[in-house]
Amino acid sequence: MSRLPLAGVSIIDFCWVGAGSYMTKLLADMGADVVKVESTRSLDSLRLAPPFKDGVRSVNRSGYFADRNSSKRSITVNMKDPRGVEIVRALIAEADIVANNFRPGTMEKLGVGYDQLVALNPGLIYIGMSMNGDEGPDRMMLGYGITMAALTGFLGLSGYPDREPTGTGTNYPDHVPNPCHGAFAVMAALRHKRRTGEGQKIDMAQTEPMLALMPTPVMDFQVNGRVATRQGNRDAAKAPHGVYPTTGDDRWIAISVGTDGQWRALTRILGADSLDRPEWRALQNRLKNCAAIDRAIATHTLQRDGYELMDALQAASVTAGVVQNAADLIDRDPQMRHRDHWRYLLHAEMGNSIYNGPPFRFASGPVGPRLAAPLLGEHTREILEVRLGKSPEEIDVLIAQEVLI
Repeated sequence: MSRLPLAGVSIIDFCWVGAGSYMTKLLADMGADVVKVESTRSLDSLRLAPPFKDGVRSVNRSGYFADRNSSKRSITVNMKDPRGVEIVRALIAEADIVANNFRPGTMEKLGVGYDQLVALNPGLIYIGMSMNGDEGPDRMMLGYGITMAALTGFLGLSGYPDREPTGTGTNYPDHVPNPCHGAFAVMAALRHKRRTGEGQKIDMAQTEPMLALMPTPVMDFQVNGRVATRQGNRDAAKAPHGVYPTTGDDRWIAISVGTDGQWRALTRILGADSLDRPEWRALQNRLKNCAAIDRAIATHTLQRDGYELMDALQAASVTAGVVQNAADLIDRDPQMRHRDHWRYLLHAEMGNSIYNGPPFRFASGPVGPRLAAPLLGEHTREILEVRLGKSPEEIDVLIAQEVLI
């Protein structure tokens, strides 16, 4: 196997829950040695988040935690004991990157803030991912993915115009914009360090990548004073553009028509003469009659199998996709299978478990989850013996004195 892109890069990971943990997962899956600093007295709350393997609640059986922490190693350290802090500082002295997503000031209270570490390791890359960044009047606000989605206006754009905002059904900031922006910033800092030898501090406010996702409504307000509103599934340049029922229990298909040629193909495939009205043949007229068109399409799609209809529409160059559930994505999606997206790894407590692969590939060789998520403190002895040269007897004493806990 070829050398992984980040092989040899060492990361000390203080991140909890979503975006930070997913960012370091991306780096770990590309070969970085990520050591997750934990404690039995202050658990990453994601370890207690369902679903649990076989429904058995345990700090080592959360599928949510596992998927966010593949390819990592875990140590348990009491950061309230000065000896625990010194152990972590000794690991950081030889590391390339320190990552956290705490509120500003938390790392400093633990004794591992950037200014406390840069003299110890001048080439250190230090990334903090708080909600609003380290500076400004709102720096101390505590926020999670759903909070950031609301604060930035993202939730306000999700849903139907005549109803309350619906959101996206998940903490979207934790899964896409923030971990990806954080990983990109770290990669840029690694490149800079390789060229100059210089480390740097990265202060990434997680609200900023969210705003970068919405350039059109932001610029439309700044330039024209227009406030964007919820549009449901509608699109200003496409009609029909929606989600329609198909045969089966709660089964749906998304269809998007951007040209008059696609409209003709859709009406032909649906066998719907009732849709082929002269007043609907032009896009501008369809945009004015979206509601009526949606109702008419739904009466025809309801009689069709979603996958069969999707294949027929795609073959005719009409954008369409079945709305898939988890079982569909894992068992039926040919693209996921082709790209080897789902990986199965042997977990020490959960057994053979499924993990997400990365949404990208490298020509130089495969990347992705290499190791199952760690048990809580699974690698404490290994890391202290190999990295810090501590003897088994010394480690036994530190465990007995609750320094490693």
